[in-house]
Amino acid sequence: MEKLRFGDGSDSLVVCEVDPELKEKLKKFRFRKETDNAAIIMKVDKDRQMVVLEEEFQNISPEELKMELPERQPRFVVYSYKYVHEDGRVSYPLCFIFSSPVGCKPEQQMMYAGSKNRLVQTAELTKVFEIRTTDDLTEAWLQEKLSFFR
Repeated sequence: MEKLRFGDGSDSLVVCEVDPELKEKLKKFRFRKETDNAAIIMKVDKDRQMVVLEEEFQNISPEELKMELPERQPRFVVYSYKYVHEDGRVSYPLCFIFSSPVGCKPEQQMMYAGSKNRLVQTAELTKVFEIRTTDDLTEAWLQEKLSFFR
């Protein structure tokens, strides 16, 4: 497997592959029938240079999800969220949330930043958001972000 590197090597951007098991899990997650909030938290396995599953949650609120994210390390989250529109319609958007807290190690930050687009493409997601501190992840924040989508 060839690693893509950008830059002069010292600050190179590494694009990690997506673990095949995780790809399968993300595909199933897209078509889940349950109507509760659910999340898949993913991390970069530095040694394997691969995005892997860290944890999975059912029936988890944005506030509970926030508590599961490390404050000093980046994480990727795919979140199925029960969204009630102003007109009363209910939808279950899949949101991709990139948590990249201020104060992460630059090397870590770059591995995540370099791998984000590939993961978003693999999971075929369009609602992509970024938070710089886990405190930002609230119901109000998510509803505001989703209000731009119809």
